[in-house]
Amino acid sequence: MTISFKRKLHRRDLLIGSIVTLPSLEISEILSRQGFDWLLVDLEHSALTIREAQSILQTVTPGTPCVIRIPANDETWVKKCLDIGADGIIIPHILTVEDAVRGVTFCKYPLDGSRSIGIGRAQGYGFDFQDYISSADEDIAVILQVEHIDAVRNMTSILNLPGIDGLFIGPYDLSASMGKTGLTADPEVQKAIFDVKQHADETGMPMGIFGVGGEVIKPYIETGYTLIAVGIDTMIFQEAAAKILRTLKL
Repeated sequence: MTISFKRKLHRRDLLIGSIVTLPSLEISEILSRQGFDWLLVDLEHSALTIREAQSILQTVTPGTPCVIRIPANDETWVKKCLDIGADGIIIPHILTVEDAVRGVTFCKYPLDGSRSIGIGRAQGYGFDFQDYISSADEDIAVILQVEHIDAVRNMTSILNLPGIDGLFIGPYDLSASMGKTGLTADPEVQKAIFDVKQHADETGMPMGIFGVGGEVIKPYIETGYTLIAVGIDTMIFQEAAAKILRTLKL
């Protein structure tokens, strides 16, 4: 029996992933074959189209879940990304309880939400329609991105809402919202991240975070973060090329 990404998230499996921003199917396939536990397909900070995102989902090796970060907390984006077969959605720009309610509602079919019913890849183009409709709300992970100090201040109320499967820290935007752009190691920024983690631990909410490299991420794993996005496809390629050149030009 295949265990869903959402179930692995809830049982706190360590899920190491990376971020996909390029429309190269070969790169996405290579990342999935490398053994990442999941891939974050980024429609917020990339030029990827919804068609390219679907192609990526169709290309990665079976058993590699793909979670799409949508560009905005918008019903149309949620609908399109879920209908192409995403295993989960990361919803950005969550500042208030009302933002969180909107995002969760968009992801759930009636009567628990307002997701409209379509027939696409996720529904097996109709062949798996009933099975998908009956299980989607249970299988799809709804993850809220915490990337603003207002979200940190509203975290207690946000975590009281049903239907949230995880939190994902966006450390760079969070630092910017505090007037400390890019200073993710600043004590005040780290205190804000710690506060979110503390609230999450009190409610049993899984925590995720992005880091540019393994050394940056290790301390977070050691403190209980389990949904890890490390590196971006462009950066991985850049670092590999730079390593080759350093070796040959010494």
